[in-house]
Amino acid sequence: MRASLFDRAIDLVGHRNLRFRSVPGLDMERRPYQISSSIRTKLAKARVARFATLDAESRPHLVPVCFAYDGSVFYTAIDKKQKRLVPEKLARVRHIKARPRVALLIDEYYEEWTRLWYVLVRGTAKLIPKSATKERNKVIRQLRKKYPQYAAGMLSDDAPIIRITPQRIAFWGKF
Repeated sequence: MRASLFDRAIDLVGHRNLRFRSVPGLDMERRPYQISSSIRTKLAKARVARFATLDAESRPHLVPVCFAYDGSVFYTAIDKKQKRLVPEKLARVRHIKARPRVALLIDEYYEEWTRLWYVLVRGTAKLIPKSATKERNKVIRQLRKKYPQYAAGMLSDDAPIIRITPQRIAFWGKF
């Protein structure tokens, strides 16, 4: 009997014991699904994510970002790294305002492929208004705690903050 294409691909890299799951981010009552503690640990240690938005012609735009996860939503900020445009004119900000559907990919690559993993978040993004001071302050504290560069001044108190609310989360790898 012939092995399925999936089984053959798994056999090629020796990942037979790895999990592949796709989990809706929200149930009918709009309560976030719980992400396992092992995945939360990977997310806390991960240093970079890739943030994808869509332009007006549905072309993807992808940028690397720093991020924080609070147990139900993800956050990223527009920091002080040199950019060609002011934050309000950046593609990701313009795209979110026009089409809030986004994706966030957090992963880790190793030459030893049995250690590979990823978490793919699909959801909606929103710029947190300056008036939401409690949420903004909490996020800025989280980001500064996670990233020493932000604590050293690369993240201003008035930085634009993006909240990513998951609608679907897929993950793969050893967790």
